[in-house]
Amino acid sequence: MIVCGIDEAGRGPIAGPVVAAAVIFEEGFTIKGVNDSKKLTEHQRENLFPVIIENCIEYSISEVDNKVIDEINVLKSTMLAMYNCIKVNSVNPDRYFIDGNYFRLPDNYQEKINYETVVKGDSKIFSISCASILAKVHRDILMREYHSVYSDYDFHKNKGYGTKKHIEKIREAGLCEIHRKTFCRNFFV
Repeated sequence: MIVCGIDEAGRGPIAGPVVAAAVIFEEGFTIKGVNDSKKLTEHQRENLFPVIIENCIEYSISEVDNKVIDEINVLKSTMLAMYNCIKVNSVNPDRYFIDGNYFRLPDNYQEKINYETVVKGDSKIFSISCASILAKVHRDILMREYHSVYSDYDFHKNKGYGTKKHIEKIREAGLCEIHRKTFCRNFFV
């Protein structure tokens, strides 16, 4: 049986995109060291990233930027990123495992898919763990790249999360192009 795990990274930050990843494997395949991305160090995730890509049947990564998040909200943006991962894959898995307790395909999506949402799936299902690693590493790379453009905000360290220093910088300098305005409006009260 061919399975696909899907997870996201970046729902909670106040800057940057939400990123989803889908990873397809033969059921039962494993890679030593794979776990929920939050339980791994940055170094471990970065080392596993190419190993996952080299050993999976197929993978996809999708980003939805802060402007779309502000327009449609972060949950819908997450669903859009996950949907984009599904629609670009050329392999049709027998089953999709999606991290979380909710998933909905767009109303205009024609193909039926066999999927199951799994709460804390990134620590329970191998393919979701792999997706969590790909999404997290990809997003971290993006945030380091954003730091080279918006260095005052320390995106290379905070990855867009609302740390004390990050919020102080927003109050001092205002928002930059990648901030989620709907997430930041309380910082100016």
